[in-house]
Amino acid sequence: MSDLILHHYPNSPFSEKVRLILGAKGLAWRSVIIPVVMPKPDVVALTGGYRKTPFMQIGADIYCDSALIARLLDARQPAPVLYPASAPLAVPFGQWADFQLFWSAATWTMQPAGAAAMLGTDAATLGKQFAIDRAAMTSGMKRMTLADATVQLKAHLAAIDAQLAAGGPFLFGDELSIADFSVAHCVWFIRLGGPVAAILEPYRAIGAWLDRMLAFGHATHEVLSSSDAIAIAASANGHAPTVVQAGLGFEPGQAVNVYATDYGSDPVAGTLVGLSAGEVVIRRTDGRAGTVHVHFPRAGFQIKKEQVQ
Repeated sequence: MSDLILHHYPNSPFSEKVRLILGAKGLAWRSVIIPVVMPKPDVVALTGGYRKTPFMQIGADIYCDSALIARLLDARQPAPVLYPASAPLAVPFGQWADFQLFWSAATWTMQPAGAAAMLGTDAATLGKQFAIDRAAMTSGMKRMTLADATVQLKAHLAAIDAQLAAGGPFLFGDELSIADFSVAHCVWFIRLGGPVAAILEPYRAIGAWLDRMLAFGHATHEVLSSSDAIAIAASANGHAPTVVQAGLGFEPGQAVNVYATDYGSDPVAGTLVGLSAGEVVIRRTDGRAGTVHVHFPRAGFQIKKEQVQ
């Protein structure tokens, strides 16, 4: 039985990014389906209030953000490598896709016709709940208008299509990289939008490439309840090794808040137990989950010295 537990929901774009990485690497995992909107009491028990989806659990270690999860999975199973030496720009390109491309794709897809296709028969009720929840998540962020998103999305798709048509079979040539997965989840999300997915039709190279990416599948996985996942955390023996590296402005044992700098920036409070150029780890205690270590990437997140409430 795999110790990799992915907390996600089916239509989550960043969850699809992780699911495809699991498929490409052939890693078995366990699946916990979480609510699309708040309240999420079982999520809060494990993460301390992290709002984004997905997150991954290994025992009492909780890994937030798809970028950090991808690093974790690449260390677990190096083949196929996500960060080839021949493609040093794959990481910043993936970061661009996860934000700039994603928001133009999401704004385009979640217009009324796309939202109705995405949410199905309960579109009226779920759409209102989804809009309220995501408005709270993005309250500090300037959102694109549909007109701006349309122009930007077409420009992005044309450039990606040209890149694939000129090289391929992947974005950086013969080698698969994290950039492919970061772009794939955005295009996959547009495909879910029913009639609005017609925007993809002129981009033949993208269509063929996405079919190759989706052929990786999601590997072998089994369903796990959120209560069972919490029980696994509570009964875990120890945590992954961590260290607070010197010279980075913080000391072990400090009370800190960690929060995303773009959206979903609800602070997660805890005690600092790990810090490097790539990761921050805090310890926190929950009445049901016990003592957990919550891991965040440094990129896209900020640490503040705070008193734990």
